[in-house]
Amino acid sequence: MLSNVQRIIIFANGELPDLEKARALLRKGDYIICADGGTRHALVLGIKPDLIIGDMDSTEKGPLQELRQAGVSMELFPHDKNETDLELAINHAIQLNPDQILIVAALGGRLDQTLANITLLTDSRLSKFEIRLDDGVEEIFFCRNQVNVHGRSGDIVSLIPWGGVVSEVQTTNLKWVLNKETLYPDKTRGISNEMTGDTATISIGSGLLLVAHRRD
Repeated sequence: MLSNVQRIIIFANGELPDLEKARALLRKGDYIICADGGTRHALVLGIKPDLIIGDMDSTEKGPLQELRQAGVSMELFPHDKNETDLELAINHAIQLNPDQILIVAALGGRLDQTLANITLLTDSRLSKFEIRLDDGVEEIFFCRNQVNVHGRSGDIVSLIPWGGVVSEVQTTNLKWVLNKETLYPDKTRGISNEMTGDTATISIGSGLLLVAHRRD
């Protein structure tokens, strides 16, 4: 088992609306996992994965063979399985115990897949990690206590109660301030707020709050 893995990048098989903005997310020393079809994004960006995981039904055999010959590790699973390839990749990432997990290209495409990808982040095992979905344009993550949103003035930030009421929501550096307010899952009170600085802070008292940050 690897040790001292600080940040894991997982490439999923969703959409990348802007390759250069996606490239800007990457750092030297990132451990790269591709969830099956996410391999295509790594190849387009010129990145050699550290691991490819899944049933390999979404990746062309030619590139897979070339990567195998180049020494890339692969974990193969049967097509008939209970998990998506991204869930398998997240499970593997948890075992490596990194400081941060960034899932790239998990948005767009099929709505059911996008919703399932977001729901994966609610796994209680992930509460000790900083984990986000990001495509360079938009990032999505959950607030369980307090989080910071890094961007710039004018960026859109939406706060969506997930699975129930979220209480004592407090924000700083958002245009429409929430001060110990309660957000309800059947109301749209937290949609389309705007950042007024480079960093916004969100804290909650109880519940689970989805944060969607769209960069201007």
